[in-house]
Amino acid sequence: MLSVPRIGVIRFVGNNINKNVISKINIQSTRTITSKLDDLPVKPKPWAYNEKHFTLLNYPFDKTSSRFDENTKLIVVEGSVAAGKSKFAKEIAKSFGMFYMPEANLDMNYINYYGYDLKNLDPLLAPDCRSFDVMDFLKNPKHKLVARMQIQQYVVRLSQYIDALAHILSTGQGVVLDRCVYSDFVFAETLYNQGFISRPAYKKYYEYRDNTLQELIKPHLVIYLDVPVPNVLENIKKRNISYEVNSPAMNENYLGVLEKFYKQKYLKDISTHAELLVYDWSVEGDMEVVVEDIEAIDFDRFEPQGTHFKDWDIDSEEEWAMLRYRYASQKHEILAYLNIPCYEVPELLVDPEEADDYHKIMNSAPGEQYLPGFNASMGDKNILFKTKAPIRETLPLRERRYV
Repeated sequence: MLSVPRIGVIRFVGNNINKNVISKINIQSTRTITSKLDDLPVKPKPWAYNEKHFTLLNYPFDKTSSRFDENTKLIVVEGSVAAGKSKFAKEIAKSFGMFYMPEANLDMNYINYYGYDLKNLDPLLAPDCRSFDVMDFLKNPKHKLVARMQIQQYVVRLSQYIDALAHILSTGQGVVLDRCVYSDFVFAETLYNQGFISRPAYKKYYEYRDNTLQELIKPHLVIYLDVPVPNVLENIKKRNISYEVNSPAMNENYLGVLEKFYKQKYLKDISTHAELLVYDWSVEGDMEVVVEDIEAIDFDRFEPQGTHFKDWDIDSEEEWAMLRYRYASQKHEILAYLNIPCYEVPELLVDPEEADDYHKIMNSAPGEQYLPGFNASMGDKNILFKTKAPIRETLPLRERRYV
């Protein structure tokens, strides 16, 4: 049985980024981003996309573009391990009144709606059915389940990115992501380069990626925090997380390959679609300078027929409504593209009897017997009078735990 996943030119110019960067978006979008939040227009009330469906019958009465302003943008903060991305992303979100989403991690998958950690069930499960996340990988990078972990990590990044798009189009509020689904492949490439996943698993990862990435729209701005490998290793040593410090994987070679794929592949590719700012973050820089650099961006710089911001170049309310409907109400259809057979990849297969036991044990776990809101054992009330199930599968926002 299958082990199905659960659910231009780069300028290294330090903290003084060349201001001559960026491009045009579309007639609904504006040319820059501002930290002067009091000057932004008052928006209509946000559409509660997690509580009610948005359909094409709603769009004549609830215009998507009516909530757009200068800060209706998607920003992604990227960088190596221990580069300071999370702190940086939170400060950017605060400066521009945007919604911060922590880096997608498997805690978002393993900890259920009621806060119960499904990892607690591992002793009851067969080895191939147990949880396996980044912490486990760092302890044992040659484990059979590394390939499954990487695919599951892609799934949670995909799920979070869809949520980010749903949030932007339903509320008009910009979003800041700590890493994103577009850069996830640098980890798959690094794992394959280091011999931690097989070639069949590597090829299968790209089947998942190629089958789903085309359903998304790319970010407006990517910010890369450049930290040399020796500095990364020093940062890892300073934060003193045992499984990072003692990891057989977290070494100069692994981090060097990761950096190579980030710079030579991901940043080069994404810069043809989004604006790119690269900072030397060997030593934490001045956030006020970063905010000024972002505010200086002119999103009208590139030609309309070019590739930059093409995904956001939409000139009709009907098209905006279709996108909003897609991400806010049809998320499950995009995730359904992950249903790809894996029979040729041993690392992704589970014995049928073990899989049957897995589902029985999971379905009997606290809060897993019924849909969220319908589990009396977890304190849910008035179950007999409830007529609606959860509207959409929204990935919970949980910071990764360091234990």
